[in-house]
Amino acid sequence: MRPTFSNENGGSFVLIEPGENGEIIIEHPFFIGARPVTQVEWVAVMENNPSKFQEGWSAGLKPVERVSWLDCQKFISILNQRETGLRLGLSGIWRLPTAEEWEFACRAGSKTRWYHSDRDAELDEVAWHAGNSGASTREVGQKKENAWGLYDCHGNVAEWTNTEDGIKRITKGGSWLMESESTTSSARSSSSVDKRSDAIGVRLVWAPL
Repeated sequence: MRPTFSNENGGSFVLIEPGENGEIIIEHPFFIGARPVTQVEWVAVMENNPSKFQEGWSAGLKPVERVSWLDCQKFISILNQRETGLRLGLSGIWRLPTAEEWEFACRAGSKTRWYHSDRDAELDEVAWHAGNSGASTREVGQKKENAWGLYDCHGNVAEWTNTEDGIKRITKGGSWLMESESTTSSARSSSSVDKRSDAIGVRLVWAPL
């Protein structure tokens, strides 16, 4: 079992240790959300819910979406003001992952297209995508986790990173409206920092200082 901790808003975070996977080299440890930030978690911090898919008793467990990269920075700033103190004996900060950190954590040592398989026919095991989502986000944590305990890396919502692509920021993971190739571990897209889309959400990193 990898070291984990939970925060005040119900998120669970998994330790990712330094290592290499192909061309990706991670030099410093970090903790990453086991799941994307949910609507409940966002509301607990921001006191608003911008998400499109709010209907139904379980909507709070769906990932938050229609949050821009700039919105995520405000969310993180509040977390860093509110949640001070040590985690597992360490001090640190909340932030977004880099695209490389995100992919390294998603792959969990794998080199296949998705963290469990190379086969399109097996994508449903790990992802909500255009072929099975019902044209909506779905509650987090329902699909098969990766070897390090992360869920929803493929599909459901694409996730903002801190990696720049010109004036844009890279998103990873693909979403509920994308076909299979857009949800692979290596797939990436980019969007303007002020873009709000019902296909883009966020996964947090807590990084020791």
